[in-house]
Amino acid sequence: MYQARIDLAHAVAFGSIDDEDHNAIQEVLEGEDPALRAEFLTEVRQTKEVLSALAAATAAQPPAALRERLLAAIAAEAPPVAS
Repeated sequence: MYQARIDLAHAVAFGSIDDEDHNAIQEVLEGEDPALRAEFLTEVRQTKEVLSALAAATAAQPPAALRERLLAAIAAEAPPVAS
């Protein structure tokens, strides 16, 4: 059961919860055990901090031509603007 709550906290931190996860989260957050709720929220916070640090440590500048390619692709897919 403990590992399932940790996995659930990680899913929350990643922002990848589904309806089943949502119900389990509500059970933890609305449960009668304040220590369990605090542990869950601490795990979510710590996971978000680690993800943030990892993102900052591995950030890289995209290739210079990427912006132009993306804007061209967006322009090619955009519907015509009515005047």
